[in-house]
Amino acid sequence: MKQFLIHLMPIYAILFLSGCTANLTDPEIDFEPPAYVEQMPSREDKKDFGSVGSIFGQGENPLFTDHKAMHVNDVVTVVISENAKSANSGSKQLTEDDSVGLGGGAFTSAGSNSAVNSAVKKLNGLTNVGFEAASASAYTGQGSSKRDSSFTTTVSARIVKVLQNGNYFISGKREILVDEQKQIIQIGGVIRPYDIDQYNKINSSQISDAKILYKTEGEVDRATKQGWGSKAIQSIWPF
Repeated sequence: MKQFLIHLMPIYAILFLSGCTANLTDPEIDFEPPAYVEQMPSREDKKDFGSVGSIFGQGENPLFTDHKAMHVNDVVTVVISENAKSANSGSKQLTEDDSVGLGGGAFTSAGSNSAVNSAVKKLNGLTNVGFEAASASAYTGQGSSKRDSSFTTTVSARIVKVLQNGNYFISGKREILVDEQKQIIQIGGVIRPYDIDQYNKINSSQISDAKILYKTEGEVDRATKQGWGSKAIQSIWPF
């Protein structure tokens, strides 16, 4: 039995450490396309014009059309304007009282026999035993949260895939390095060509399965981050 426990110690150690490190990593966003984007075949470009020589023009660069992104590797400007406001509060109170009382039985004597009466008294002394119990518990909890954030910028994205239904899967990234501080803005998602305006722009609220990343890297970012040692201690500290 002792050897069996010794063999289990490494497994327990791995599970304990994996639980401790669960909250040590920073949140990340996976910019891989959604599953349906991978499964849906690409749309084939068809160049079968029914009216050759039309004065309105056809093909890659029609004369009287807006210059919108239409094909793979075309660029569309995404206007990121995200505002999030939320406020919620909750309270909970529980009270419970329990009491139990059990009385013992008693015997009586109807006769005048002193021996019987004495025996009944002795018997009552053994059986007339009661039981009482009481318990009480109370719980009170209260919490509230408030969030108010906004983020506005623009980034150009490239059409990575034209889906069979005509929608576009776009992906874009912008990196800015100023005074050894690097700002990274990345976006991805699915858009409809009808939502692109005449200036080849689209709002981030019109992106399906949108993934938006904004982060900074550099000395200021490192100085404001908590060290991994402090995170490890806080993840296992029970108080």
